[in-house]
Amino acid sequence: MSVEFIGMIQQHKVSETHLPKGPVIDIDYLRSFAQAHENAGFNRILVPHSSTSPDATLTIAYAATVTSHIHFMLAHRPGFVAPTLAARQIATLDQLSGGRLAVHFISGGSDADQRRDGDYLSHDERYARTDEYLQILRRVWTEDKPFDHDGRFYRFEQAYSDVKPKQLPHVPIYFGGASAPALEVAGKHADVYALWGESKQQVLEQITRVRAEAAKHGRKVRFSVSFRPILASTEKAAWERAEHILAETRRLRVEQGFSRGGPQESEGARRLLAAAGDGVRADERLWTAVAKEIGGRSNSTALVGTPAQVAQTLAEYHELGVTTFLIRGVDPLEDAIDYGRELIPATRELTTRARHAA
Repeated sequence: MSVEFIGMIQQHKVSETHLPKGPVIDIDYLRSFAQAHENAGFNRILVPHSSTSPDATLTIAYAATVTSHIHFMLAHRPGFVAPTLAARQIATLDQLSGGRLAVHFISGGSDADQRRDGDYLSHDERYARTDEYLQILRRVWTEDKPFDHDGRFYRFEQAYSDVKPKQLPHVPIYFGGASAPALEVAGKHADVYALWGESKQQVLEQITRVRAEAAKHGRKVRFSVSFRPILASTEKAAWERAEHILAETRRLRVEQGFSRGGPQESEGARRLLAAAGDGVRADERLWTAVAKEIGGRSNSTALVGTPAQVAQTLAEYHELGVTTFLIRGVDPLEDAIDYGRELIPATRELTTRARHAA
């Protein structure tokens, strides 16, 4: 299958090396950010979710009006909106965007962030809720008659939606989570299973596990891996840039009064921090120094090198079964533009060549 690239947009400029400045929603920046991804050749853009961030659904609704063909991925946490309402909202957004929507369902890796919105379920309970939530969404999206539901987390009568997704049978479902309960949900529901940036051996092991879970339900799953490419014209310059990014990350964390980040409460964070063992480099290009500095939060592992070197590494992950790469930079807008110049075309060329040779 051809390789897919996903970027990420936010409502204002912020990253590990850029403190947020100006309005929380900078409309000019958001428009430029979305259009830069479209022009750079990305297939899709993720709009992330946190308990303090602007609404991702409305952000995509706006971004879809200032772009013409790039697709979107909504980060969505089950539990804060009734699944019957969420199904209608997602279907409506898919219709209004012209069938350009996918949804990444996030059960929640941080107890503290969940509790800001009033969610006190345990880790395993959150995944059980996600399982039931996704079962309901599928029924609302696909069934042509009202239905009742009486489950562990949700109960309702005569649920139905006049609006269905433009994409049939429904919008693509992306899903992540590395624990045993998460893998069970992935096997039942995920169209694409998303990993953070781990070593090639770790990724292969996880692909094998998820494929086994999906096979129990007669399903097949595609795979996505997230990286933060750090590029330069030479390998030496790329590693120098990486060290500068680490130093700046540390400086800003000290400036904000943060200590070195403790690990987030998720199996995915544990795996990400273990990617390089006691060091900060794994395989040829995987660099985990920033991930360890911030406690394994989000997609924080990097691939470091020239565009050709990083493209070769991505092609090697593709050979393992990875079909999708979520890439974003520490200079968010500028790096998105830069990825479109060489990295994305070079990776597509390598993976296309490998498919034709197979």
